[in-house]
Amino acid sequence: MLMVILFNSAVIYAVLVIFMRLMGKRQLGELEPSELIVTILISEVSATPIVDPRKPLYYGVVPAATLFALELVLSLLMTRSVRLRGLLAGKPALLIRHGRIDQKQMRRNRFTPDELAEALRTQGVLDLNEVEYAILETDGQLNVIVDPGSRPVTAAQMNIQTQDAGYPVIVINEGRVLTNNLKILGKDEKWLEKYLRSQGLSSPKDVYMMTADMAGGTFLSPKDKP
Repeated sequence: MLMVILFNSAVIYAVLVIFMRLMGKRQLGELEPSELIVTILISEVSATPIVDPRKPLYYGVVPAATLFALELVLSLLMTRSVRLRGLLAGKPALLIRHGRIDQKQMRRNRFTPDELAEALRTQGVLDLNEVEYAILETDGQLNVIVDPGSRPVTAAQMNIQTQDAGYPVIVINEGRVLTNNLKILGKDEKWLEKYLRSQGLSSPKDVYMMTADMAGGTFLSPKDKP
């Protein structure tokens, strides 16, 4: 029985490696919804002969091969039909357009301000004022296009000493004031109220997202009007 389990495991492993290699490197690193579903299903059905050695080996190989073939056919159809690709894989979403957060797209894609700030940091962007476009791709990756006007020349290129602005933190998240982050900046709610009034806003509830840093830099995105 043990030898059967070892043999089945080795064969299934080899088959899955071949299938995943045939699916291509893009699928391995950037799974779209249909690809993710097929990957999960293949791993489930292929485990049958391993979990239950009494089942013939083809109980795992045949379903896995069928799912793999269906995924290849579907991928081919999607390359030939833009409408089908949009239906199954979705379309990229502009979360930031011309420097302004699109709150409707944020809600539609269940993306929070915290997640947006985190995704921007992974792209090396700390100041949201520098972002011209932020595109959420169909594989869940966020691509950022920085405003060209924000980087005509670097301080290093001009031999200029720069001041560290610190780490921008979120101080208002969908109308909620994050008091702990205000304390990190050495600010209080009175400072926040004064700043909001200078921007023509009467309450933090009118703000979708606001960030600030130690050097006084801020980013403010008011809530969309109903």
